[in-house]
Amino acid sequence: MTATDGPVGSRFEPPGEDGSEALSASELAALKAEILALTRRYARSAHRGFRPGDDPDRAAYNGEPIPYAGRVFREDEVEAAVASSLDFWLTLGAEGDAFEQELAAFLGVRSSLLVNSGSSANLVALSALMSPLINPERRLRPGDEVITCAAGFPTTVAPILQNGCTAVFVDADPTTTNLRVDQLEAAYQAGKTKAVMVAHSLGNPFDLGAVLSFCRRHDLWLIEDNCDALGSSYSMPRAMAEALGFSDNSPGLDEGPDRVARYTGAWGDLSTQSFYPPHHLTMGEGGAVNVVRDQRLRRICESLRDWGRDCWCPSGRDDTCGKRYGWSLGELPEGYDHKYIYSHLGYNLKPLDLQAAIGRVQLRRLPGFIEARRSNWRWLRRGLEPLSHVVAFSLPTHATGVNPETGDFAWDGSGCRSNCSWFGFLLRVKPDGPFSRAELAQRLEAEAIGTRMLFGGNLLRQPVFQGLLRDQPQAIRSVVPQMEGADRLMEQALFLGTYPGLTEAMLQKELGIMLEFAR
Repeated sequence: MTATDGPVGSRFEPPGEDGSEALSASELAALKAEILALTRRYARSAHRGFRPGDDPDRAAYNGEPIPYAGRVFREDEVEAAVASSLDFWLTLGAEGDAFEQELAAFLGVRSSLLVNSGSSANLVALSALMSPLINPERRLRPGDEVITCAAGFPTTVAPILQNGCTAVFVDADPTTTNLRVDQLEAAYQAGKTKAVMVAHSLGNPFDLGAVLSFCRRHDLWLIEDNCDALGSSYSMPRAMAEALGFSDNSPGLDEGPDRVARYTGAWGDLSTQSFYPPHHLTMGEGGAVNVVRDQRLRRICESLRDWGRDCWCPSGRDDTCGKRYGWSLGELPEGYDHKYIYSHLGYNLKPLDLQAAIGRVQLRRLPGFIEARRSNWRWLRRGLEPLSHVVAFSLPTHATGVNPETGDFAWDGSGCRSNCSWFGFLLRVKPDGPFSRAELAQRLEAEAIGTRMLFGGNLLRQPVFQGLLRDQPQAIRSVVPQMEGADRLMEQALFLGTYPGLTEAMLQKELGIMLEFAR
């Protein structure tokens, strides 16, 4: 076909040379339906290798590389993207509004706000706590301290430093890969500590019972970095939950009248999501800030996302407050246009409406994606049990052991439980074993099997943090002189994929190579 030809078999003629083609509304609707039907046909054939691993129409595995994560989609997502592009609204609009409402409803939070990445979500969430609209006694200011974990992804920590606060590091538990809650009190400094900002590592909820109790005791903010954990959940005895201010479950979660279960991202004050392709659902790029209870934080986050403006009108709509020219703020003249009044030093961090259209389809797939991640984790744990003498496996928070055959966990006496929507299957190569983590990783890479380290490992050993320790030592404080758990994760750990695109043949190949290598 040439650039001016219509689709094969189309009843619509190409436009005239003068570009004067005019179609009626019904003709336009029919043409759009034809385009979308062809889009579905194309996507169904061209993208068979990206369908879920249990989809009977997925392309058979023929020995191609096995990534640790990736996009998983069907023709519905492609159709949604093309439909949005045909409408050509582009900037965040109706699809974005709908996605925000649907994500908030899934998690059971007051509201969600779309941004262009998980890293931007973290930046907006931490920056919001420095807003002049926050109660002065709780507002963060430069030099205040925020507690975080030494092991993980750097953009969990970066916003603390970018806002001029001090990052206070506690060590990581190498079994759960989450922060050591027994070090929280040692990290606290009265009058200086204002918040905790920490990730649910690899889809494993951190000890929310202990962290929330600590935050309530000292009146601290809690930001949950939920970028790796969408769909993970945490539960605790009802008496404990009510003492912490929670009495309701997240939608769809119920463990009986004596327990409260909520999704991660629905316990703190703010939480964040990432929709980058390896994550639990994807828009290509994208992220979200979730406002758990206090809707006043939504206005601040939205202002920071949208250039710092004071106005909350969505794109394409004006005067939703009914007094666009009736404000008197700062030293601006009376009646200055509210669309150009700025209450924060903000950014432009919005995604496209087309991305939200894709995300809405992905959100409907999320329950199946979550179960696939859990199933793949159990499959790997059962299959790799013969290596338990040379590798150590991770466990959900509060679990004390696992039956590798059934996947059932034994739990500690706290009464709290975690149910992981696993981002990856992490193992640590024991230091006294016959091979090293590096040797295992190299063998898997040679076989085109994707793996990852635990992101930045011990962040304090990264060049940028070493530079900060040298040039701005007041920006970082460590609770203990040596982060032994974070070091062990840095030196010994790697993780395999659990994403929903893995097929049984892929998992069998991974197991076969690892078992053969260990022998």
